[in-house]
Amino acid sequence: MSVNLAPDTVASGPADLGPAPLRTRGGARSRRRVSGWVVLVVVAVIAVLMVFPFWIALINGFKPSDQYLAGGPVSIPTELDFSSLVDFWHQVDFNRKLLNSVVIAGSVALIAAALSMLSSFAIGIGRIKGRVWLLAVFMVAFTIPQEALVYPLFVLTRDLGLYDTLLGVIIILAVLQSAFGTYMLSSVLGAFPKEVLEAARLDGASRRQVLGRIVFPLTRPMLSVLVTFFFIWTWNDFFLPLILLPSAKNQTVSVSLGALSGQYTSDPTSLAAASLAGILPALVFFLIFQRTLMRGVNLGAVK
Repeated sequence: MSVNLAPDTVASGPADLGPAPLRTRGGARSRRRVSGWVVLVVVAVIAVLMVFPFWIALINGFKPSDQYLAGGPVSIPTELDFSSLVDFWHQVDFNRKLLNSVVIAGSVALIAAALSMLSSFAIGIGRIKGRVWLLAVFMVAFTIPQEALVYPLFVLTRDLGLYDTLLGVIIILAVLQSAFGTYMLSSVLGAFPKEVLEAARLDGASRRQVLGRIVFPLTRPMLSVLVTFFFIWTWNDFFLPLILLPSAKNQTVSVSLGALSGQYTSDPTSLAAASLAGILPALVFFLIFQRTLMRGVNLGAVK
C-alpha cells in the first residue's frame, strides 16, 4: 500500500514549521541578554554609590585645608598632605584605640564563634528537649535593640566590677553575637547526615570526639564566615562601647571617631583622615579573609 503526497505539501510542511522555534529561541536569548545588561548596570550603580564615600574620605584625608576651601570635597588634591592624619593620630592616641579595637573585636569573634558552635551542636545534633523554643529565644535575643539592654548591662557590669574594662565589653558582645551564630548553625547541624553520626557512635566515638573530629572540620568554612562577620560587626559597634567604656584609655576606634566629630567639626580634612584611619583596618581584614568568606557562603548555599 502506497500513499502519494503532493509535492507542494512535502515542500511546504517543514518550511512552515522550521522558522517558528528559531524565532522563539532567538527572542528568549535576546531577552536574557537585555536582562543581563540591566542587572549589570544596576550592580555597577550600587557599587559606585558604595565606593563613593570611601573615595571622598581618601581624597580629603590627604588634601591641604586651603585646597579643600578652594575646590570643595570632590576636587582632586594636587599635592599630598599627611598633617591631618598625623595630627589626628597623636591627638586621640590612636595606637591605643587601635589596640583596644583589635583586642575586643578579635576576642569577641573567636569567643562568639566557639559559643555558637557548642550551643548549636547541643541543639542541632544533641536534639535536646525544647529545641524549637530555644531557637525562638535565640532569634529574639539577636533582634533586641541595644538601647533596651543598656541599663541592665550597666548595672550588671558595675556590680561585677567589669564596668569600664575591656573584659566586660568582650563578654557582653560575645554573648550577644553568639545568639545569631547559634541560630544560623543550628539549622545547618540539624540537617547533618545521621549516617555519619551513627557510624562514629558504632566506632565508639564520644560526643567530644564527634564534635572535634567530624562536626568541626565540616563546619569550619561556616565558622570562618561567622568569625569574619563578628569581627566587622564588633569593630563597627559604637553604642555599647560608648556606654561601658567611658575612660579615654579604654575607648575603641569608633568611639574616638565619634568624639572627634563633635570636637573638630570645623575641620573636614581631619574628619576625613579620621574616617580613613577607622575604615582601613576593617577593610584590610575583609580583603584578607574574602576568599574564606566566599567559600563559606557557597558551601552554605550548597548545603
